[in-house]
Amino acid sequence: MKIAIPKERRAFEKRVAAVPETVKKYRALGYDVAVEAGAGAEAAYPDDMYIAAGATIAADAGLAQRDADIILRVQRPMNAGEGLNEINFLKPGAVLIGMLNPYAAKADLELYARNQVMSMAMELMPRITRAQSMDVLSSQSNLAGYKAVLDAAEQFGRAFPMMMTAAGTVPPARVLVMGAGVAGLQAIATARRLGAVVSATDVRPIAKEQVQSLGATFVMVESDETKQAETSGGYAKEMSEDYKRRQAALIAETLKKQDVVICTALIPGRAAPRLITEEMLRSMRPGSVVVDLAVEQGGNCAGSEAGKVVEAFGVKIVGHRNVPSRIAVDASALYARNLLNFMTLISAKEGGKLAIKWDDEILQAVTLTRDGSVVHPQFRSSSAA
Repeated sequence: MKIAIPKERRAFEKRVAAVPETVKKYRALGYDVAVEAGAGAEAAYPDDMYIAAGATIAADAGLAQRDADIILRVQRPMNAGEGLNEINFLKPGAVLIGMLNPYAAKADLELYARNQVMSMAMELMPRITRAQSMDVLSSQSNLAGYKAVLDAAEQFGRAFPMMMTAAGTVPPARVLVMGAGVAGLQAIATARRLGAVVSATDVRPIAKEQVQSLGATFVMVESDETKQAETSGGYAKEMSEDYKRRQAALIAETLKKQDVVICTALIPGRAAPRLITEEMLRSMRPGSVVVDLAVEQGGNCAGSEAGKVVEAFGVKIVGHRNVPSRIAVDASALYARNLLNFMTLISAKEGGKLAIKWDDEILQAVTLTRDGSVVHPQFRSSSAA
């Protein structure tokens, strides 16, 4: 069977779905691998590295994908309304695996089903022990949390660590991380390494111990509601309006003392919760920096704009798109290993063939379309089939 690795064409995307290391392992499993020319160039993986790993180089997207049995991608393929219609390159019966963004692109599921494409969304990977090595959200969020702190440091007009000099003492920067998931915890660790005094907030009580273990202070309104603030999948739930008001009051007081704020709060399938209001921004110190990692889902911070660094009331608000792609080399390597681990799960031990066990909870969680229908229970109603 043939695996295709197309070049990603969406704006701000520099990652690639396979690196030479994983190509070698696909070849060892018995698969043929075709990589579109230039697919890894922006992640510092030139074509000759893929050739040395055993892949063939296809001149364009059509040649790479048209006869492929399995297509591995970072982001979902473009449809006819977005430019090059990459869905048309997929042959009936092909398996499409990547971060397919089904919540925002439900109409594409119809196209996969109509074209008899079996599609699997890696971002729906269940948060269970067996699936940790395949968890693309965790691997990419980890890098995003790290990069967010570096982006904040770049915009901040002061040093992060305390410095004692002959000319006087420079006080340490005070950093607040909002959301203590994977990205938030990495942001805490990175800010601490840079010498900042760090605090963090989250609606999940379980996060308190994790935050404190990294040397940060936990800021949270504790109530009966917070005891059920986490979904079975390990994500934060949306809280009641009353809780939001009380938490907002606590955060408003905390923000007045901060120099840098890293916002990481996301709810799958929903708009990002608004954590920092315009009034809160007004109360922050001039020269402060807010990095909004949720900007592409509406933003945690008032006034944040996707793809821009803006200023409001003397506060810089950083809204870079696709932050993991800003560290494309490592982000690609981690993502490619996530895909390899998933492919190993669904492949025979040798011979380059798929051996999918449909009763596996991992497969049930990630499969969107199969046999011409939308089969995922969360999206099935979108299918006319």
